[in-house]
Amino acid sequence: MTTEATPDTTLENAAQSKRPEPQTRDLAASLKDAGLAALITFALAAPIMGLHTMSLPGGGGLAIVPNWASVFISVVVVFVGRLLLDLFVWRRVVQIPIGDKWFRRPGGMPFARHAHRFGGVAGPLLLGFTIIMPFLPFSDRYIMDLSILVLTYVMLGWGLNIVVGLAGLLDLGYVAFYAVGAYSYALLAQYFDLGFWVCLPLAGILAAFWGLLLGFPVLRLRGDYLAIVTLAFGEIIRIVLLNWYQFTGGPDGISGIPRPSFFGLEFSRGDDGFAAFFGLDYSPMHRIIFLYYLILILALITNFVTMRLRRLPVGRAWEALREDEIACRSLGINTTNTKLTAFAIGAMFGGFAGSFFATRQGFISPESFTFIESALILAIVVLGGLGSQIGVVIAAVVMIGGFEYFREFEQYRMLIFGLAMVVIMVWRPRGLIATREPSIALGKRKAISGDLVGEGHG
Repeated sequence: MTTEATPDTTLENAAQSKRPEPQTRDLAASLKDAGLAALITFALAAPIMGLHTMSLPGGGGLAIVPNWASVFISVVVVFVGRLLLDLFVWRRVVQIPIGDKWFRRPGGMPFARHAHRFGGVAGPLLLGFTIIMPFLPFSDRYIMDLSILVLTYVMLGWGLNIVVGLAGLLDLGYVAFYAVGAYSYALLAQYFDLGFWVCLPLAGILAAFWGLLLGFPVLRLRGDYLAIVTLAFGEIIRIVLLNWYQFTGGPDGISGIPRPSFFGLEFSRGDDGFAAFFGLDYSPMHRIIFLYYLILILALITNFVTMRLRRLPVGRAWEALREDEIACRSLGINTTNTKLTAFAIGAMFGGFAGSFFATRQGFISPESFTFIESALILAIVVLGGLGSQIGVVIAAVVMIGGFEYFREFEQYRMLIFGLAMVVIMVWRPRGLIATREPSIALGKRKAISGDLVGEGHG
């Protein structure tokens, strides 16, 4: 006796057929892989971390002091971390429905679902908190100085994001434009007695000019070759600043750089100072708060200009160049002008940030513009997500604030920093906010994960 299937039964069977199979994990292979990683860790950590040398008192030579607890902790951390990665990330099997069948693919990297909506919510909240932060009870001198430093790196990250995130041009010498902006303001103020507000646009123009000078020789280069040339450019600028003693002061740097004023009002104790003009009690925090809002405005201008340019033809040309340079040429886009505009505009914002850095510090030297600064700015852009503005903000807060938080643990500071970068690259290989959303759309915009985009070699 047969029974006729009802519509409800048919729908239930169809729903069950669409359910994914349980994800499989190979526990034995994961344990083996984690054990091998722990064994390698022990071989490396035993002579480096397990045996320390100590000077004996009275010039009696050196003594070897064992420290096997650190080795044991390192081995356990690597074993557990590798096992978790194998079980939940690398060896996970994802079921993908295609038609009436299910296909398996290894991986398990989380997609950036709803990440495009995150900026719309987190952006206004972060901006509102940033505006009122100087007036909160916990905002002391240390917090304000750290906030100014974070905002400076946010501005630098947004400037480099034009070159790396939008145009897809790997730049390892971005600190050179930062240095050009700082030295331009310092030298113009020293030799021509110009103020900050006059030197600020001049520093940006000079940095953009140097961006064009860098752009011309590297028009035919891509990928690793482009990175090497930009790295060399940054080192050339630093070495010139270090050795041109008569003009730049060499390793002694430039001191006595004038501070910015509030419409001609200096932040001093005199009767013509800022506090006396507004009837306030003098406080050194007035100048710090003014610098805070100054870098905040400069950073917001950088963000506004970047977002507006992204919707213009030049911005769409940058993104086309990033995805595929050959297809970009086939569409009739002038890749020469596209690359030069990306280098020039990104360098201009770096020059603005450098000018602010010089007036905030009051002293600059070539030691402030080493390669590690370029690497740090590039890490902020990459970890935040190429092309993502809110991602750069989050990465700057985490990395710069994290540096300061772990300052007490100087011995493990870079180790924790490197571990965090490895975790981010494993968990989010395209950055924290890895989405692709069209700048111009005829209908409804639809953002997709960066994992689904195969970038070219622009």
